[in-house]
Amino acid sequence: MIVSLLIVALLTAVYALALTSVAPLDLLSGAVLGGGLLVLSRAVTVPDGTLGVWTVLRRMLAFVPFAFAVGRDVVAGTGRVALIVLGLRPLRAPGIVKVPIGDRSPTGVAVSSLVETLSPGSVLIDIDWEERALYFHVIDASDPDKVRHQVQTFYERYQRHVFP
Repeated sequence: MIVSLLIVALLTAVYALALTSVAPLDLLSGAVLGGGLLVLSRAVTVPDGTLGVWTVLRRMLAFVPFAFAVGRDVVAGTGRVALIVLGLRPLRAPGIVKVPIGDRSPTGVAVSSLVETLSPGSVLIDIDWEERALYFHVIDASDPDKVRHQVQTFYERYQRHVFP
């Protein structure tokens, strides 16, 4: 119950920040929307209902470096693609790279796919649950092991602590 209240409070705060308003009616609307989102996404956000308060707080704190790392990757990817589009760097070897899912949860797979696709220069092609692999088309697949290493390093360093 405490975890649910904490999540609704966080969603309400985000809603208030988006509106730039702390009027009582706006906060009430945010709480109702946050509660509705929590109910609708309960199977994904708290699948077995066992997330404790400390786990949620730890994940909230770990989200800050995760968000900055995603932003950094988006900026770096934008720069790489811009250099290629402007003809300042050659397009070497675009191609598809198979990345193992590893111990990611289904939510972790979805977040890894989204994060990798947010950065220009890579896009998710397929998720093969039988082979437990993600397939990404990347703008530079000349060293597939390097791509796999980068995806796995990002997961281990930033994502695992928020979306395992």
